Amino acid sequence: MGDKASTHPGAAGRAAAAGHPSKLRNVVLVGHSGSGKTTLVEALALASGSVTRAGRVEDGGTLSDYDDIEHRQHRSVQLSLVPVEWEGIRINVLDTPGYADFVGELRAGLRAADAALFVVSAADGVDGATRLVWEECASVGMPRAIVVTHLDAARADFEDMVSVCQREFGGDDPDAVIPLYLPLRGEQGADGQAPVEGLIGLLSQRVYDYSSGARTERDPDQGRLPQIEESRNRLIEGIISESEDETLMDRYLGGEECEVPTLIEDLEKAVARGVFHPVLAAAPAAEGAKHGVGTLELLELITGGFPSPPEREIPAVTTPEGKPQPALTCDPDGPLAAEVVKTSSDPYVGRISLVRVFSGTLRPDETVHVSGHGLEDRGHEDHDVDERIGALSAPFGKQQRPLSKAVAGDLACVAKLNRAETGDTLSSKDAPLLMEPWVMPDPLLPVAIAAHTKADEDKLSHGLSRLVAEDPTMRLEQNPDTHQLVLWCLGEAHTGVALERLRSRYGVNVDSVDHKVSLRETFAEQAEGRGRHVKQSGGHGQFAICEITVEPLPGGSGIEFVDKVVGGAVPRQFIPSVEKGVRAQAAKGVAAGYPLVDFRVTLHDGKAHSVDSSDAAFQTAGALALRECAAKARIHLLEPVAELEVDVEDEYVGSVMSDLSGRRGKVSGTEQASDGHTLVRAQIPEIEISRYAVELRSLSHGTGRFARSYACHEPMPQHLAGKILEAAQNGG
Repeated sequence: MGDKASTHPGAAGRAAAAGHPSKLRNVVLVGHSGSGKTTLVEALALASGSVTRAGRVEDGGTLSDYDDIEHRQHRSVQLSLVPVEWEGIRINVLDTPGYADFVGELRAGLRAADAALFVVSAADGVDGATRLVWEECASVGMPRAIVVTHLDAARADFEDMVSVCQREFGGDDPDAVIPLYLPLRGEQGADGQAPVEGLIGLLSQRVYDYSSGARTERDPDQGRLPQIEESRNRLIEGIISESEDETLMDRYLGGEECEVPTLIEDLEKAVARGVFHPVLAAAPAAEGAKHGVGTLELLELITGGFPSPPEREIPAVTTPEGKPQPALTCDPDGPLAAEVVKTSSDPYVGRISLVRVFSGTLRPDETVHVSGHGLEDRGHEDHDVDERIGALSAPFGKQQRPLSKAVAGDLACVAKLNRAETGDTLSSKDAPLLMEPWVMPDPLLPVAIAAHTKADEDKLSHGLSRLVAEDPTMRLEQNPDTHQLVLWCLGEAHTGVALERLRSRYGVNVDSVDHKVSLRETFAEQAEGRGRHVKQSGGHGQFAICEITVEPLPGGSGIEFVDKVVGGAVPRQFIPSVEKGVRAQAAKGVAAGYPLVDFRVTLHDGKAHSVDSSDAAFQTAGALALRECAAKARIHLLEPVAELEVDVEDEYVGSVMSDLSGRRGKVSGTEQASDGHTLVRAQIPEIEISRYAVELRSLSHGTGRFARSYACHEPMPQHLAGKILEAAQNGG
């Protein structure tokens, strides 16, 4: 690592073939938006020879940002895969969006990968969201390394960024986050900046000079030796402290010189175990240059230090019915178990599924079992079907390169799986399996939409169903109370991309409308009402009179109907008709058009006609009686109240609690959630948190997360209810 010279001639225009899982590396790039992930993907592809500058994507795109929406927004909005080959090893590089709204794409990348490369900008530092992902990777032991970019930015300092990374990522062991190289800067320019022209290898004590456009090696200048020695000693001590050879530290402290090959071997083992996290530096290649600074060193780290698929544990599997099955291994000859980590639609090819093969071998034109479970609450029905897969391909930017097979550990695109959705399991039709699902964030930002025209309305259902099938972080709801079509997303940017895809891919234009919460109405006091429905207009007439009393009931009681009619004033056969009319009117509301709940109706008198009375007449009379009661009594509006749990870093607890109080929230308690995090519990009106997914992110600098559930309906404050009732009376 750092002592190898590049001899790879490149394989531009051809898919890298994977013969065995040990020759694969699956790496996901993680970092905030603008940290340089997409630029780094392209630099790695150029450095490995997997693409030439002449073969780069045109029209302002890059290898991994090729979607029209990404062109317009100048940022990644989806997971993309760029396979590169280096010294006989195929590296599946997964580029993820850095913006929080697209964390579902990031989670999919983490599921598909065996190691993570955290990309940190020297100009911007480490944000809270990136730190949360680091903690998530740490909890499952995923190997991680750090690459510092934007070293040519004003005031960028590599040593300072190393200190920041040790503080933010090191936890209890900052010595596990140590650089392998130091940047080598050139002459200071007119702008006062000294460009990064190479790296100094701390283990090899060699300079890797990129100033000519390709990497060359030489000895360091004598003046740099003290700096190298100090950093080198810290690195060696960090490696030795994680070494599986317990005698190495004693020998080192005793003055024995550690051989570089031994240190490299121990370093690679510690990285693969996820206990040591090297820091590297990278800078893009100058125009006309073959290699960007640090790209070859990164390729060497990925192939030498990151684990191959057989070294990582496979998620647990069950039968589709939930019966546990023996643990799988990454064996091309084992039972087929693959997972759809991303679903997209191509206007020419149709549905394309990006699949990670965990066990077995996937081949074109074979029939597989598609099993999807566990996302019913987001509009995804359980399904177990057999489907014939189409062609296999390896994506390379927007190109698809044919594959003859995909072995265990590999990633491939599968065409024409019509029922498969993101998160589904592909397995043998003779031995169906279901993989343990990965955790996806709940969509908590509601957006009410309506078709723009009648033509759009006809296509809306199909377009939305396709969107939801592609993105498990999106939920579609047809609200029965407000009669609104609501798309639940992760944030405003997520919403914008979804609606843009709806328009550009499926030709459906929609309008955003004000989102309504499911209010209720109830009686605040007792009242009496008389419903009189008497009509005679030739032929059969209509005659029904009923007298009722209403009284409020405790929340959650529903509607009670009591019959106290004596003497047959209302014939027995029409008493259910009165109740039906009352309940029908209650469903429509009596004040602002919201369902009327939690009251008792007592029918105590009425009149009937031997010929003109009917079921329909008494239904109408019952409804009229309820409306008369409502005209005499005070009506309360009830608003839904949510049970809220907010997980936030300790430094933001005060701000969050103050904000919740300002939203009419009632904080019920706090508790320590994890190291440095507090869980705040509160009850809060839902109308106050319709945009909380966006506002909490701003309030907590991207570190806050929350969950919500329905608690109850409670009376809305009179000054707010009055405005809604007034608007309803005025036809608003």
